[in-house]
Amino acid sequence: MKFYMNDLSSFRMRAIAIFLGATLVLGGCSQDASDQNNAAQVTDPATTGVVQQSDSTKEPPEVVVLYGKEDLVPFLESKNWWGKVDRDTRLVVPHFILTAIHPSWQTYSKTLPVPIKKQLFYRLMMPLVMHANSMVLKFREQLEVALGEYAADGVVSPESLIVIKRLAYLLPGMTLEDVDAITADNADMDSMLDALLYRVDIVPAGLALGQAAYESGYGTSRFAVEGNSLFGQWTYKGDGIKPKEQRTSSKGDHRIKAFEWPFDSVRGYFINLMSHPAYEDFRRLRADMREAGKPLGSMELANGLLRYSERGQEYVDSLKGIMRVNKLDLADTAVFSDEPLHFLISEQSREEVEKTKARIAEATQSGEIGEILERMRLE
Repeated sequence: MKFYMNDLSSFRMRAIAIFLGATLVLGGCSQDASDQNNAAQVTDPATTGVVQQSDSTKEPPEVVVLYGKEDLVPFLESKNWWGKVDRDTRLVVPHFILTAIHPSWQTYSKTLPVPIKKQLFYRLMMPLVMHANSMVLKFREQLEVALGEYAADGVVSPESLIVIKRLAYLLPGMTLEDVDAITADNADMDSMLDALLYRVDIVPAGLALGQAAYESGYGTSRFAVEGNSLFGQWTYKGDGIKPKEQRTSSKGDHRIKAFEWPFDSVRGYFINLMSHPAYEDFRRLRADMREAGKPLGSMELANGLLRYSERGQEYVDSLKGIMRVNKLDLADTAVFSDEPLHFLISEQSREEVEKTKARIAEATQSGEIGEILERMRLE
């Protein structure tokens, strides 16, 4: 894999405001699309009516503060996450969350050799995709447990019911009232669980990386820089970034949705592939491959994305070209290294690095970091 994302410079006020005040959950998105796509907004299934219990025994994740590009490559080298990749060796990926895409990346990336620009993007993007997939797999495990409970006793546990209600918004036509009406002994619980297992499944990392690179220009697009929008999700609420060429839509004001975190955009992409009618071909192909015991590979599943773009087969062919040239299929089988989750924040000067470190230390000491992480619900 030709592997290295941006200079990771997240300006101080935004980075601190994001880390010390944002909410991060797997759910919630509007449509995943560039100006070529026309999928609809999707309800947020992970933020409605679900309270997670905090674990006071857990140590808060480390927050790594870097001085832009001067510290980034040494940091990645220290994690053994830089340089050539051996196709015969499984990728082991450090478990960190990138906090923002700084506007300077748009300019700085122009000074880099194209292979280095690409590798920076892929190196910093991949942990986000893998974290989303790890969450999806946990949801699948919980749904399997619920299916077993219902098969045995005709009822699911209270814990399983919470998970089911959290994910039920992925099902077509599901309203808040419908979700509230779900009980532990619903007569159609088995069919509901089957429908959720059909939808709640991974997106191969290589495919997500290829689409992020395609849709965001390796993180250099105006939508990526201004709003951490890596997949061009749409919103019709008038609160997104207005494209230079506005599309006519019966749904109203079409804009590109902005996100506080790059991970917000990643999870929005996942939710759209799980739920929107435009991606039924993708879900069916994925389910057929899983049932047949085949690996869920990026190149194969790209064939299910004909409706991702109005360009159809041409879009799929271009996407496959990106994955092939950059050997992104190697990402499909990658695993996280055995280390705790941590966050990356970058600053524009050494002085700002020290100020940010002091602010993070203060928030950790006061317990503010722990409270924020509980609201983030990264598990």
